[in-house]
Amino acid sequence: MSLSLNKDEDGFITPTVLPKTTVTSPPADDGPAPAPAEPTTSELLTSSFEVTVTLADQQGNPNSPLYSAKTFQELGLHPDLLKGLFAMGFDKPSKIQEKALPLLLSDPPTNMIGQSQSGTGKTAAFVLTMLSRVDYDLHKPQAICLAPSRELARQIMSVITAMGKYTNVQTEYAIKDNLPRDATNITAQIIVGTPGTMVDLMRRRVIDVTHVKVFVLDEADNMLDQDGLGEQTLRVKNLLPRTPYQIILFSATFPDHVRLYASKIAPKANKIELQKEELSVDNIRQFYMDCKNEEHKYDILVSLYQLLTIGQSIIFCQHRHTADRISQRMTAEGHKVASLHGAKDASERDAIIDRFREGREKVLITTNVIARGIDILQVNMVVNYDLPLMNERIKGSDERPDIETYIHRIGRTGRFGRRGISINFVHDKKTWLQMELIEKSLGRKIMRIETNDLDDMETKMKAALK
Repeated sequence: MSLSLNKDEDGFITPTVLPKTTVTSPPADDGPAPAPAEPTTSELLTSSFEVTVTLADQQGNPNSPLYSAKTFQELGLHPDLLKGLFAMGFDKPSKIQEKALPLLLSDPPTNMIGQSQSGTGKTAAFVLTMLSRVDYDLHKPQAICLAPSRELARQIMSVITAMGKYTNVQTEYAIKDNLPRDATNITAQIIVGTPGTMVDLMRRRVIDVTHVKVFVLDEADNMLDQDGLGEQTLRVKNLLPRTPYQIILFSATFPDHVRLYASKIAPKANKIELQKEELSVDNIRQFYMDCKNEEHKYDILVSLYQLLTIGQSIIFCQHRHTADRISQRMTAEGHKVASLHGAKDASERDAIIDRFREGREKVLITTNVIARGIDILQVNMVVNYDLPLMNERIKGSDERPDIETYIHRIGRTGRFGRRGISINFVHDKKTWLQMELIEKSLGRKIMRIETNDLDDMETKMKAALK
C-alpha cells in the first residue's frame, strides 16, 4: 500500500524526534480513591500491563504530580463532570486513563496518539477531554469526533450524554439519515459522526468549524487507512480551521504504516501505547473447529445455538449476503437471531443494535460493521464464521488473515476483565493455514475442539465460560 506522506498542501508537519520514557504501572494495590457521596463500583478492568509514554515536550517530567493521576479529583475537573463520572460508576482512573488524562487535559492543549486494548477506558478518556474543553456558553461546534460506523458513533454519544448529564452540553450527530436534508445550522458544541456525512455537513456549512478546539478519531487506525476511510477523514481534517486545535487519536491496534501516518496527522503528539504482545487479552479463550466444508459450518453453528444464548453472541461473516442467508435459514428453523450490516437502512440498523444492547436479541450475525469498539458487556462468545482477510479491508491485498480486525473482533467479548471465548471455523487447507498465521502473529495457541462429539463440544465450551 502506498501512502502519500509528503503532501505539504495538506498541512502535514514532519514529526519531531521524541524522547521516550517507559513507565511500568504497578498493580492497583494502593486502595480505593476517595469515594463520592454515593459510592459506586467501576466496571473498568484492573490491570498491570506496561504502558509506554512518549512525551512530545522535551520538558515533560514523569515525576510531576500531573504526569499520572490516581484519582479523578486531582485532575481539577469541573464538579459537574466529576458528578457525571461518579454517576456512571467510575471511582478512579483506569491504567490508561492514569497516564492519558493529565496529558490530554494539560494547557496549552497537546495532541495525543493512544493505543490500549479493548475495554480499558479509552472512550471515557477522550469524552472527558471534549467535555472539559467546551465553552458551554458558546453555542457553536467546538469538538468533532469521528468513528468508522454509525453504531460506534451512537455508542460514543451515549457516553457523552451520560458523562455530561449534569452539564449544559449540547450534542448532535453527523450520521446518515439523522438530520433533515435541509438542515442549515448546527449549534451543538460536540458533534459525533462518520467521515462521509461530516464532510458533507462541513462543505454545506451546516457545521461552522471556526471554533473547533478538539478533533478526535476513534478506531484511528481504521480511520487513517488510505484503503479504508482515510481519504474522507483527511477531507474532514482539511476543512477544519488553520488555528490550533487538539488532535486525539485512539485505537486498540496501530499497524506500522498507519502509525507513521498518524504522526503526520497529529504532529508533536504525546504517545501512550501497550506492548504489541499484550493486545490480545488473556481472558479470551480462543478455539477453532475443523469443519468438513461450508455446509458443515452452518450445521455446527446451529448445534452451538444453546451455547450462543447462554449470554450473548456475535457471529462474524465475510459478506452481507452470508449474514442474511444464515439469519434467514436459522430463523426459518425456529432459532431467534438477527443480522446487521451496512446495507440495511439506518433506522433498522439502530433498532437491531439497540435490541441487542438491551439483551432482547441474544445472537447477532454481522459483518465487520461492529467489529470495532462496540461495548456490550453480556457478549461472552464471538464466532468467526469466516476469518477476516486483508483483501476485505485493503484493495489489491491477498487472502492473508487480517490480524488487526481479528483482534478487534474477538475483543467484542471478554469486556472489562470478564471471561469470554472466541471460535474460529476452518473448513479447508486454506482457512487452516490462515488460522495458523493468526496463531503465529499473536503468539497464542488456538485450541482445537472436535465437531463430531456434540456433548464433548458443549462440555468444553461451558467450562471455558466459567
